[in-house]
Amino acid sequence: MLNVTKTFLPDFDKYVSYLRSVWNSGWITNHGPLATELETRLREFLGVKHLFFVNNGTIAIQIALKAVAAKGEVITTPFSYVATTSSVVWESCTPVFADIDPETLCLSPEKVEEKITDKTSAILAVHVYGTPCDVEGLQAVGMRYGIPVIYDAAHAFGVKHKGQSVLNWGDISTLSFHATKVFHTVEGGAIITDNDELANRISYMRNFGHDGPAAFQGLGINGKASEINAAMGLCILPDINALIAQRRVASEYYDSLLSNCFEKSVLKKPKLISGDAYNYAYYPVLFENEAQLLLSFNALQAEHITPRRYFYPSLNRLSYLESYDPAPIAEDASTRALCLPLYPGMATSDQLRVVQAIESQFLVGEQTFLAANA
Repeated sequence: MLNVTKTFLPDFDKYVSYLRSVWNSGWITNHGPLATELETRLREFLGVKHLFFVNNGTIAIQIALKAVAAKGEVITTPFSYVATTSSVVWESCTPVFADIDPETLCLSPEKVEEKITDKTSAILAVHVYGTPCDVEGLQAVGMRYGIPVIYDAAHAFGVKHKGQSVLNWGDISTLSFHATKVFHTVEGGAIITDNDELANRISYMRNFGHDGPAAFQGLGINGKASEINAAMGLCILPDINALIAQRRVASEYYDSLLSNCFEKSVLKKPKLISGDAYNYAYYPVLFENEAQLLLSFNALQAEHITPRRYFYPSLNRLSYLESYDPAPIAEDASTRALCLPLYPGMATSDQLRVVQAIESQFLVGEQTFLAANA
């Protein structure tokens, strides 16, 4: 079985050496030395001011919303993983869906501005597939109306925009360190800000509101990450540049293998911004329509290859939402987007299997589809 991703695991003995230090100290959680060290090293690696290591990427979004005092309406994207929307609803806010840019698939600043009302308390955007949003455009909208901008940057570890970390844009950025991500701690995440006041709130919000052992500065939750998780991150971080380089090589090989499909416009890739530094977290392609996607999806599964429909369905159509906000660009993209298997160390022969399954079955399937609809 060839899966859409494969978790990178570091040298086992190296990981055990970190675990041995945990066993020797008996300090397993509550801001232990490994978690503190990981925070320091991540701040240095990413080039950010404040970074808080938490136990998953979803709670990172929830704390970010609390930190900016989000209430009422939060404008967000319909093209993301469900955690983006569920975090808004979980915090008793109403998600308001603005449509996306058809080229980058990220939240459109123009569409965001159209959705702003006197109930809007925050903008929650996503760097989709690690592609930076129009951060300048969203910043301008946020400043014009005095609305904080949060970035769900779950896909954007190590991504740079205009020479610096994309995490430095907005009031707060959040990361996921889930096992499927470019950098992981098995489970985990982080909250990033350059605002000292927000950093102070986040520091106590992730720890039950504690201000010392017997005092509480405000409302909090248990967002702490363990030493066991921090150990995994410390093992992987020294390899991250090499891992991203391997992802880039694999992505470029896909580009060459699929060049015929791109030239014939039977497949398309989301637009990458020239000059930005990417992490190649995913390899997404867009089919001309959902019928063609499903033909290739089924052909891949028949070859024991499992791609993923990141992101389907469009989140504005979730059943638990109270109302439906039309987002035609996102709804269309969600039916046509498919992420192909990609991970560090992926064999070129496996990539060739993926492309052959798409190309050979695509032509047969297309003829069948056309004949059925003649």
